[in-house]
Amino acid sequence: MEEDVKSALNRLKQDNIEFLQLQFTDIVGAVKTLTVPKNRFESALSEGVVFDGSSVAGYAQIEESDMRAHPDLNTYAILPESTKDVRTARFICNIYTPEGTRFPGDPRFALERILEKLHKKNMDFFVGPEFEFFVFKRDSQGNPTAIPSDYGGYFDNTPIDAANEIRQDILRYLFDLGYQPEAAHHEVAYGQHEIDLRYGQALAMADRVAMLKSIIKNVAQRHGMYATFMPKPINGVNGSGMHVHQSIMTMGEKENLFYDASTKYGLSELGMNYLGGILKNINQASAVLASWVNSYKRLIPGYEAPVYISWANKNRSALVRVPAGTGMRKRMELRCPDSAGNPYLQFAVILGSGLDGIEHKISPPDPVERDIFHMTPEERAKHGIQSMPESLGEALHHFRNSKLMKEILGEHIFENFITVKQREWDAFRSYVTKWEIDRYLPIL
Repeated sequence: MEEDVKSALNRLKQDNIEFLQLQFTDIVGAVKTLTVPKNRFESALSEGVVFDGSSVAGYAQIEESDMRAHPDLNTYAILPESTKDVRTARFICNIYTPEGTRFPGDPRFALERILEKLHKKNMDFFVGPEFEFFVFKRDSQGNPTAIPSDYGGYFDNTPIDAANEIRQDILRYLFDLGYQPEAAHHEVAYGQHEIDLRYGQALAMADRVAMLKSIIKNVAQRHGMYATFMPKPINGVNGSGMHVHQSIMTMGEKENLFYDASTKYGLSELGMNYLGGILKNINQASAVLASWVNSYKRLIPGYEAPVYISWANKNRSALVRVPAGTGMRKRMELRCPDSAGNPYLQFAVILGSGLDGIEHKISPPDPVERDIFHMTPEERAKHGIQSMPESLGEALHHFRNSKLMKEILGEHIFENFITVKQREWDAFRSYVTKWEIDRYLPIL
């Protein structure tokens, strides 16, 4: 038995672990879990666990369905809900084919591949997501409603914020897992909250975001509430996003390669080219960054969500913001992703878009510090400001025609993502809504 497996087994014994949860995500970002009892620990760690890939969205057809989940032993964590009597640990898994090769449809593998391009150049990709979500009440039968858990506002922490204990419990669990949470606060809308994780390496952060979703759901449930990452669950108020702060550093975090004090905006040539790539390729990547029909109900003017392709230093109506900061703090913030997506694929297409800008030395336009939402169409045209996709259907059109997205994600994920999301879009666009009945039936 390999030494690292022996070491992991010894740790499980020392920590008195009764069950293992082996986790991975499907193509749309849902966390899948295989639970392993103590008597199967050794085989699970050394050989992996076989599962039916045809039952996982975007994975495999029935005739090629056998997959094997191999735990990444570096992702060991004792789950916060463990008790003295029943202790459960978790590993994030890499997915393999029956032939023993990495499965090309594994979203984690897609991110690993694009990161490897950086690692070969002694560079690494760091991200810091601002993770937003809603907490709603349940009805008398325990079903989720769209009634907010509280009626607090931005940064409120008063008796009207009934979800304060939920946020504190989430932070406590994250700290116990070693995830280094930075802060939690009430967001603008009723029942809306934000959790910020400390800046970290992209693969580890994607693992943490997947785990964070599970923690938020479980904590809310224990408080009798329902947490959702649906981007726009309430009409007429702000939706939930996942702003992604990002930078490229040398391996070992010795130097921030986005920073250059001698330039006008404090961004190096590499940073400016990376920014140029993000702006150029954002429409192609939009279907992954905002991957649901409902995502585009959030991305409309007037609700602090980006709609127009531009960048700025202070202007929060821009798609990309470069906040004030020097040295290791220099970064850029992409504001269109939402927390309902697959973090592995989201981080992969963000990085791939930026690397395309570096490779082809794409220069971004000048920053726009004016409120773009209040510009006229003529003013936006004068500044060369284009619009992002207005629907999942439009986003899929750009994605489907993108050689870059296919290269970043690989053919398997690319084709299966289109299939899964086109079905979702077709189901939505063929559905006659109450709005249409109320609007058209009386007049047509």
